[in-house]
Amino acid sequence: MTVFRDLFWFFRQEKKAYITGIIVLLIVAFFETIPPKVIGIMIDHIKEGTITKAILIRWMVTLLVVAIVLYVLRYWWRILIFGSAVKLSRQLRNELYAHFTKMSPSFYQRKRIGDLMAHATNDLQAIQQTAGSGILTLVDSLMLGGFVLATMAFTISWKLTIISLLPMPVMAIATSRYGTLLHQRFLKAQEAFSSLNDKVQESISGIRVIKAFGYEQDDIESFRKQSEDVVSKNVAVARVDALFDPTISLIVGISFFLAVTFGAKMVIAGELTIGDLVSFTTYLGLLIWPMLAFGWLFNIVERGRASYDRVRALLDEKEEIQEAENAIAAPPTGDIVYDIQQFTYPNEEKPVLRNIRFHLRRGQTLGIVGKTGAGKTTLLKLLIREFDQYDGEIRFGDHEISEYTLHALRSSIGYVPQDHFLFSATVRENIAFACPEASEEDVIKAAKLANIHEDIEQFADGYETIVGERGVSLSGGQKQRISIARALLLNPEVLILDDSLSAVDAKTEERILTALKENRAGKTTIITAHRLSAIQHADLILVLEEGCIAQMGTHEELMREGGWYRNMYERQQLESLVEQGGQVWKINR
Repeated sequence: MTVFRDLFWFFRQEKKAYITGIIVLLIVAFFETIPPKVIGIMIDHIKEGTITKAILIRWMVTLLVVAIVLYVLRYWWRILIFGSAVKLSRQLRNELYAHFTKMSPSFYQRKRIGDLMAHATNDLQAIQQTAGSGILTLVDSLMLGGFVLATMAFTISWKLTIISLLPMPVMAIATSRYGTLLHQRFLKAQEAFSSLNDKVQESISGIRVIKAFGYEQDDIESFRKQSEDVVSKNVAVARVDALFDPTISLIVGISFFLAVTFGAKMVIAGELTIGDLVSFTTYLGLLIWPMLAFGWLFNIVERGRASYDRVRALLDEKEEIQEAENAIAAPPTGDIVYDIQQFTYPNEEKPVLRNIRFHLRRGQTLGIVGKTGAGKTTLLKLLIREFDQYDGEIRFGDHEISEYTLHALRSSIGYVPQDHFLFSATVRENIAFACPEASEEDVIKAAKLANIHEDIEQFADGYETIVGERGVSLSGGQKQRISIARALLLNPEVLILDDSLSAVDAKTEERILTALKENRAGKTTIITAHRLSAIQHADLILVLEEGCIAQMGTHEELMREGGWYRNMYERQQLESLVEQGGQVWKINR
């Protein structure tokens, strides 16, 4: 029953609803003891031949009133208790979602999306059932069982009551054992479901790759095996679950046998009337529900405890990026200064960045180039505080970036990542994602700057075209340019294009960069690229090699200096000339 203690914070929060609901259940339990007593009285009247029309009407009216009262009260307690349980589910779901948005990338490297989804669905459902049906079965079994036992003992025969309850300790021991097994197996079943959920999410996201490699049958077989594992573990849960009802039914059957056997002897001995015995067995029938509820309670509680432990473990994960006390809420402006001795990713040993020092003045453009894995994206992630564990400091304006609130810092930065993400919404909604109140004119202006307006005009419904989940209906270049338009709409102090022009051709790239230069005067721009034509106009260019700055300067300075930059630039120029020559050759033919 520890889960009730763990959820006590919520019961205290909703104490008015729960206390009222429990009082209503108490009244219901009291009224449920009346019909068996009326039945016994009527049987004794019939046996003795003293029944009259007035007596019959009086007791029938009594039963009718009891039925109406029970109808109303049962509806009321469902609203109070089950309604509160739904609130718990909503509150935990909101808390989980808010928690997910605060967690750093390393959290999502450790956790699978399918597993997180299972926490927010199956686990919350089990917790909701604990706070609803669990409270019902606990209170109802105790209240109704208590009233019935008291009525049996004090109004009929305490001796027969004790005799009938002799098998109950056996039931208590058995259900406790079942509860322990259920908790262990249900935890494994939930983990298996999480893995299956993750498998489905991953396969659907990667369906294009699966089809491209002809991997459909292998993927189906993999899914089948995981699905069988889920079924196997849930069948193991069901095997324990299935023991509750037969065990309780057996105990109840033994109790009935004892009640009828010893009750009949008491009737013969004159200690009880026939009506008393009928009332007693009817009351014993009422005890079936509390007994079943008691077994069901173990089932619900153990499921809820396993799920609550999983959810609480997730919520206990600490946020790695912490805001300073009295952090600055004003969005930063000004120069950006890097002075980093080294940075190493969590749980890694080798530094990713070393000796990164440069000064980028406000309004300048910074170009960052280097081989794949040189640390270009990592350098940018530190600026937006996706990671904080580095030796050194990064200053934005007059303060270190850790002195600003996360909202203030990130509201000054428009970031277009390599893995551009579009939502299953209209083109307009995707561009205006961070600024939903933006006017149509502003959206179109941003689209023109990103050189995507003409493409959008060709779509079936223009800016109201649904792009599909993750932008599945668009080309790579179109997705990139919509992502750029989304960042440009904010007109940020700093615009970061992290290899965000890789899927567009050279002419489109040139048009976008020209538009940015004309419209972002006085604003800082940072561009990482593999194609050097995208950054040759930059005021400062960094060449990264194995996490260090190998070269730094303007395009002209680096060309004079020689080294990797000049070699790569000349190679790319040659490739461009060869490509153009090839096109001319095709035309001449």
